Amino acid sequence: MPIASLTRVFWLLLFSLVSVSVAQAGILKGKVTDEKGEGMGFATVYIKGTTIGSTTNEQGNYQLTVDPGTYTVVFQYVGYKSQSRTIEIKDTTEPVVLNVQLEQDVYAVGEVRISGDGKDPAYSIMRQAIAKRDYHLKEVEAYSAQVYIKGLQRLINVPKRVLGIMKVPAGLKPGIIYLSESVSELHFKQPNKMRERMISSKVSGNSKAFSFNNASDFSINFYKSLIKANGINERGFISPVAGNALLFYNYELMGSAQNNGNLVHRIKVTPKRRHDPVFTGYIYIVDDSYRIHSLNLYVTKAQQIEFVDTLRITQQFTPVPGNVWVLQSQKFTFDVEGYGFKGNGYFTAVYSKYRVQPASFVKPPAPAPTVTAPVAEPEKPIAVVVPPTPEKKPKRLPKAKKDQMPANGVPDDAFFKKKEVLAIEENSNKRDSAYWDEIRPVPLTVEEVVDYHEKDSIQVVKESKPYQDSLDHKNNKLSLADVFVTGYSYRNSFERTSYTVEPITRIWQYNTVEGLVANLRLGYSKRFEDGRNYSITPTVRYGFSNEQFNAKVAAGYQYNLIKRQSIGMEAGRFVSQFNAQDPITPFINTVYTLLAEENWQKLYQRDYLRLWHQRELVNGLSATFMVDYAQRRMLFNTTDYTWRDRAHKEFTSNEPINAEVASTAFPEHEALTASVVLSYKPGQEYISHPDRKINLGSKWPTFTAQYRKGISGLLGSDVDYDLITLGVRDELKLGLLGTSTYSASIGTFWRKKQLYFIDFKHFEGNRTLLSGDFSGFQLLDYYRYSTQSTYVEAHYSHHFNGFILNKVPLLRKLKWQEVGSVNYLHTAAAGHYLELGVGLEHLFKVVRVDFFTAFQEKVKVSSGLRVGFGF
Repeated sequence: MPIASLTRVFWLLLFSLVSVSVAQAGILKGKVTDEKGEGMGFATVYIKGTTIGSTTNEQGNYQLTVDPGTYTVVFQYVGYKSQSRTIEIKDTTEPVVLNVQLEQDVYAVGEVRISGDGKDPAYSIMRQAIAKRDYHLKEVEAYSAQVYIKGLQRLINVPKRVLGIMKVPAGLKPGIIYLSESVSELHFKQPNKMRERMISSKVSGNSKAFSFNNASDFSINFYKSLIKANGINERGFISPVAGNALLFYNYELMGSAQNNGNLVHRIKVTPKRRHDPVFTGYIYIVDDSYRIHSLNLYVTKAQQIEFVDTLRITQQFTPVPGNVWVLQSQKFTFDVEGYGFKGNGYFTAVYSKYRVQPASFVKPPAPAPTVTAPVAEPEKPIAVVVPPTPEKKPKRLPKAKKDQMPANGVPDDAFFKKKEVLAIEENSNKRDSAYWDEIRPVPLTVEEVVDYHEKDSIQVVKESKPYQDSLDHKNNKLSLADVFVTGYSYRNSFERTSYTVEPITRIWQYNTVEGLVANLRLGYSKRFEDGRNYSITPTVRYGFSNEQFNAKVAAGYQYNLIKRQSIGMEAGRFVSQFNAQDPITPFINTVYTLLAEENWQKLYQRDYLRLWHQRELVNGLSATFMVDYAQRRMLFNTTDYTWRDRAHKEFTSNEPINAEVASTAFPEHEALTASVVLSYKPGQEYISHPDRKINLGSKWPTFTAQYRKGISGLLGSDVDYDLITLGVRDELKLGLLGTSTYSASIGTFWRKKQLYFIDFKHFEGNRTLLSGDFSGFQLLDYYRYSTQSTYVEAHYSHHFNGFILNKVPLLRKLKWQEVGSVNYLHTAAAGHYLELGVGLEHLFKVVRVDFFTAFQEKVKVSSGLRVGFGF
């Protein structure tokens, strides 16, 4: 591809230029301490008038790489007086050492003169900041920047088992469990377009891995009203400068002080109500412009966060030429405790080498749009500001120019035509230690140096067969949980293979057709170094009542992770449910058959061969092709044994009852069917790894289309019909109100010369207390309204994420969350069928309980509780 080739050349040339510059540069290093002489971790250090900067490490040490020249170096820490030092960097290999001691800032309340209404002066300041929020949110039209990220996670305590059941891997022990660094080029354009290219990546102890430190994941903008925190909190957090922030925050002016020529107000922010989804801490506002200067905020368990006990965010902004400010450094620190684990960690990000295009409404300072640092000849630009683009209709770019960076280095709309939000360079994890010593803006701590040295030096040992065999020997030990709950896995890490056996609760089953059943499924999988993998899963089954032996084998091979291509097959003689989606699990059916004398599971037998192929045709559009040939025959009850024989009940026939046909029984026949399923998500964003593609989401729903044809005559097939189905599904995140999910489909058999009950459209019903999937119907009979005609099906659920219960003090601590559901079905026989449900999830962290009521043609027909998993 010419465009892809040019893009790769562009980045290689850019990296070469950066490398040359680094090779000629000097080193400025030192330590930042407080009044007690203790190192100040994550203090900000930058060159005044540029966007070259860094932060100190956990021990307070810093290091900058700059060209020879005379500079003013600024040292800042939230809550401390900033210091500026002038230093000369010479063209020498010897580093220049500059140590600085910072003092706590004295914020004098008397310096602030605001005519208020009796409230704390902070409210007047914050009203001004809130009024200017939208201006500051949009003042930078576009930018490109280099981002360095370092992430560390350490364990302090490790249990032997999780919940007393699952074994903790033998290799997991206290200490650093994850340490990585990355350098990326980040590109942004209003309103929310973002692309990133990771040019270097390092993971401690694994030279083949790529860092998880995506710069785009750390783009937390407090000028937005709602701060999203995926994986930490489902609702998000309200910013202290949000449009509705005054409803949620208390503000207190702690004082004001001069900082690099700006009067900065220190404002303490606290929740009006302790459990509101808001931050606590300090935000620093610049007088007159009322922009954020810096902030130090945190949330705790009181804000309903999961997995971490405390999450702290620190940000530092800096002015750049063009009369705008940009984010210079950002830090996340967190403490984790749960399930016997205890640990902490941090992620720190340093932004530099900005190329900024201010918005058209921003008044540029006089005179020059380009600023250079005072450096020795020849002069090189450090920070460039591109004038705003005139408001006129852009010219249509030639196709070859799309997806390329404009000459000014600031991304335009054409650059974002491609939906790739992150591309990881193929050799980004091959950089040597010399490269990292030169480019790393945040020095390593002693702990980090030791971790890199130890893990990198023993990497060869860890990858050796004896070492991995020793770990496998410990992890492959059989436990009671393996036998009864999770199943047993035997791994050979060196060969990248695994063997699995299901637990006894799945091996032994019971139904009225086969009686006691032994169903043994074994699994074998093999993974290659490049990510390709295949699996083979044989299953043998014997029914002790009908004395029938069945067996099948399934195999799948994923052979292209970039185009997401895979093939598979399944063949054998086996029993199946009439609904291929298996609406009732063997375990639940066993319990209800033996204890409640209810045999909901309906089975038939088939000898079959199925072939399928799946791939992504273009970005966002995937297709699955399937051909299935089967000889199908009826099965009948052979036993009526139950543990609790009830006089008023008896088992039903294995022939499902249906409202459209008098009998669902069928003669033995052959069926050849072919189907294609298309799934399309417009505007789908994705991540490109060197060996695979990871699809993300988009603002659009996912559209599906399915066509299934029964082919008559070929291979003796007796079926002859056509089924077409159209569907849509999506998830809607509604901020503090929670998250909604919906799906809807419509289908019809527009030609049905010959089909059997197996070929009907079946719906996911449920007649038991237990629910394996809350996205389907919860009170609907499994087969009564299966149809061979036109149908409409829709499901909607809203997860309030604690929006209501969080306001009830006694319930708030339980972290239960409310949920509401609506399920709808229309067929010729069912008419208008509707289910309404309300429930609670996150009970005991993993349990969900709902109460449903069903209506048919506006008449109540049933109601009941459903219990399942709700994380």
